[in-house]
Amino acid sequence: MDLKVRHSLEYQYDSPVVLKTHVLYLYPRSYPHQRLLEYTLHIDPLPSKTVKNVDAEGNIQHLVYFFNQPCSRLMVEAEMTVRSEPVNVFDFVLFPFETSRIPFLYDNSTFKYLIPYLDKSDLTAQVETFASEIADQVNGQTIPFLVELSKYISSGFTYRNREFGSAYSPDETLNSRSGSCREFARLYISACRSAGIAARFVSGYLYGNPQQAHELHAWAEVYLPGAGWRGFDPTEGKSVVNRHISMGASADFDKLAPVMGSFLGYSGSGLLTNVSIELL
Repeated sequence: MDLKVRHSLEYQYDSPVVLKTHVLYLYPRSYPHQRLLEYTLHIDPLPSKTVKNVDAEGNIQHLVYFFNQPCSRLMVEAEMTVRSEPVNVFDFVLFPFETSRIPFLYDNSTFKYLIPYLDKSDLTAQVETFASEIADQVNGQTIPFLVELSKYISSGFTYRNREFGSAYSPDETLNSRSGSCREFARLYISACRSAGIAARFVSGYLYGNPQQAHELHAWAEVYLPGAGWRGFDPTEGKSVVNRHISMGASADFDKLAPVMGSFLGYSGSGLLTNVSIELL
């Protein structure tokens, strides 16, 4: 299906400021089942220079340089049409076969590239216990673990809309039994890494869920030998098929804000955002 996405962000400043360099993550990633058909990016005030490149994790970013006069607002609007085709996310064979159970080891040639996605800085005894309990329920089988973990978070935790601010820690989410899509993704990733599965944070859009219709969405991807990166959405409790549009993927949950930058000047600021997704 073809989806048209409009994402606008307007930063308003109480007094004129000088904009410093900004980094934008507002361009969809390329996947076998996801293809960009049309794209426009509008920025006001007009930047002195915009550079489109690929960051260290394969995400397309725009570096935006401002060398112009002070301004009282920054408007960024991206509009895109993306073709998202249905895919059987389980159409693969785990190989080596030993990886069908957790924990397993990645071969050395693959492991060196996955080190950032196995980082355990978020890992606590509480997360380890949580992951172990899910693993025990499925007799340590890799795919059932990933599926059950996603379903458990979706059904056992209360969704709370919280678009701004840093994602709460996995322990905070476990204790409150609630969170936003970012918190659920962070917990899912931490539990996967506890089980020895490389996992990363994904930011993008979700079509068809009224709760997520006008904001960014977050989910997780795991790296499976024989399958590569596969998506799971613990907010939805499902694997990622064709209703998700990925804009960026990272080992770190806080590296994919759509607009990142700062300004020179003494001013308060506010942000207005809007996302619309239309089925064509």
